Amino acid sequence: MRKVLLGTLVSLALFQAPALAAARCGNTGAGFEAWKQSFAAEAKANGVNGKAIAALMGTSYATATIRADRNQHSFKLSLKQFMAKRGAPAIVAQGRKKKAANAALFASIEKKYGVPAGPLIAIWGMETAFGNFTGSQNVLSATATLAYDCRRSEFFTDQLYAMLTLVGSGKVSAGAKGAMHGELGQTQFMPKNVLKYGVGNLNTKEGALASTAKFLVGHGWQRGEGYQPGEPNFAAIQGWNAASVYQQAIAIMGRQIDGY
Repeated sequence: MRKVLLGTLVSLALFQAPALAAARCGNTGAGFEAWKQSFAAEAKANGVNGKAIAALMGTSYATATIRADRNQHSFKLSLKQFMAKRGAPAIVAQGRKKKAANAALFASIEKKYGVPAGPLIAIWGMETAFGNFTGSQNVLSATATLAYDCRRSEFFTDQLYAMLTLVGSGKVSAGAKGAMHGELGQTQFMPKNVLKYGVGNLNTKEGALASTAKFLVGHGWQRGEGYQPGEPNFAAIQGWNAASVYQQAIAIMGRQIDGY
């Protein structure tokens, strides 16, 4: 009798368990629609609201995002080549003008976060040419496509959940445009970083620069310390981008903009 009862309880438990299979990744767009159905069920079970689920179901496979993801060559350049390709002299020249024209803004950011203008302006210039090129890709479609794609599915699944949270709360529109990998705003924040460090509207210079300063503080920035390689704050710059040439370029241009 005990064995029969135990077997019955196990059968009931299996029957009552949520019938959710993990959404399976793919390397072409062929399985994207089926993946969305599976992922939507998973997201709903994890508390994502109906508004965000509806937005997810409206996404399209972002072929341009996949093409860009497969062709990231600039980080393989030498530092000299990378800075030439990114137009470092122009960023520094324009950056000095931006610093002078927005002196009060940068003073208030430094007072609050301890981050000087130089590295913020270098990031701003490198990411979007000071807000002039923030991207035209649908961010939700981009993050959904990369979460589905097998190459970096785990990383972008986290980004997709963050984006769904932003959309579901109304902080970001389902139609928001950004860069090819789902970066948002004038300094190109990934959705998880918008949730964690976002200050105000990232499509404005005020919001983007304050958010960038908050990000750097969150990655160990120490007020009054240097940010060149080997100095305490360089580690915070390393947190911004994993590519060594990018990190060094920010430090060099930041120093030149700050005038030392």
